[in-house]
Amino acid sequence: MVPHAGVLAVGGDWHDRVVRAINDEQRRARLATRHGIGHRGLSVEGAVDAMTCLHSTEPPTVFLSVAARSDATREDIGRALYDDRSVVKQLAMRRTLFVFPRELLPAVWGSAAARIAGPLRTRFTKEIEAAAIADDGEAWVSSAFDGVLRCLAEDGPSTTAELRARLPELDRRVEVNPGKPYGGVFPLAPRLLVLLGATGRIVRGANAGGWRVSRPRWTLTEDWLGEPPSRLDSDAGYLELVRRWLTTFGPGTEADLVWWLGGTKGGVRQALGDLGAVEVQLSDGIGYLLPDDLDDVPVPEPWAGLLPVLDPTLMGWKQRGFYLDPEDVPFLFDTNGNGGTTAWWDGRVVGCWVQDPDGVVRVVLRRDVGSEATRALEEEAERLTRWLDGDVVSSVYASLQMKSARLP
Repeated sequence: MVPHAGVLAVGGDWHDRVVRAINDEQRRARLATRHGIGHRGLSVEGAVDAMTCLHSTEPPTVFLSVAARSDATREDIGRALYDDRSVVKQLAMRRTLFVFPRELLPAVWGSAAARIAGPLRTRFTKEIEAAAIADDGEAWVSSAFDGVLRCLAEDGPSTTAELRARLPELDRRVEVNPGKPYGGVFPLAPRLLVLLGATGRIVRGANAGGWRVSRPRWTLTEDWLGEPPSRLDSDAGYLELVRRWLTTFGPGTEADLVWWLGGTKGGVRQALGDLGAVEVQLSDGIGYLLPDDLDDVPVPEPWAGLLPVLDPTLMGWKQRGFYLDPEDVPFLFDTNGNGGTTAWWDGRVVGCWVQDPDGVVRVVLRRDVGSEATRALEEEAERLTRWLDGDVVSSVYASLQMKSARLP
């Protein structure tokens, strides 16, 4: 069979298949069109939905990720999180805290969240036994869960400190990762509450701190969301997450999906098959698209954007060559692979941004990008400075470029 325009025959196991070729320019056009960066025409809920979910490991990331895609104020974002409750924090893929659209939670609870809750509980029970808190760590965890749920039902939403005061058995410490550089002795209560939150039985409700601080009042899920819908089973949950990922990030490779989901190749392949995903040829291998998403999208005008640490546009793929120069990775990511702030021009990462002590934003470029791009990025820096209104955002995930470029 002779390939026609726009498709490419590939060899090996695919020798008798013909797949459509999608070049890097078209992938960047999809990124620009679907991620909402630059034109900022999305609502808070629209920004979260467009990205499937937003990273929330550090509280400011959610606010800054929405601000890059929306004209929403900090008050608008806080209202969506804590008043309307249209977007909700949930521990899920790769043991990472995300903000999800409320309607996606049943899929997450039954799949990605459940996948991490099991191993977390196993590890925690062993820590309880190693600390000589209980001979039967599993029974102790079950009893502690019951105590927390009872307190929240009787006394209402509570901070970690309040729960520790009401439940003295939580006011203990456990050794984590003994002998490792990142190990140490840590309070028991936060670990228990994170584990219980991973099960979906409690959620991070109202925040007792400012927008840059996480001091959640832990709340029963039914009190925060009303009677929660039934969670999907694992296969159905992953099917929905893969569908959402393909809509947001497609085309992408199997490796991209396995990494993003923190899942297995078998599970990803099953979901791709059930969705009828179509194989397409990318510059870095075979990728996938939903069957109704094969048409090219128009290439937009050049655009500029400033994204926070761990923004999903940076972190949505494992294979990032179509928008990130591999030579820049050591400067823009920390040694654990966490992305710092990034500056974007026309679908590519071109540097990072930092703030001075007064909150003024400055773009730090990795290379000369020309006068048009420099001017557009400076305008974005001025806009972000106004949005931050003097607040300075710090991060434990600061990249080498961010650290070396900070202003005095």
